[in-house]
Amino acid sequence: MPEIPQIEVGDILEMKKNHPCSPKSTRFRVLRVGSDIRIVCENCGRDLTIPRIKLEKNIKKIIRPEKADAQP
Repeated sequence: MPEIPQIEVGDILEMKKNHPCSPKSTRFRVLRVGSDIRIVCENCGRDLTIPRIKLEKNIKKIIRPEKADAQP
């Protein structure tokens, strides 16, 4: 059974396909998580709402931001 990716608000998603705004634009920041996931293009700022199942199929890599409040 395939692993379900854990997507959280603030994550950066690197997609398999690039956004039409630029040939190198493959990164999107997560704004909202639910049955639909709201993401914004890191290059042009375009806001997209995509069904979770469709989005999960197109994710190449999930980049988690460093937590500023984490204690060593």
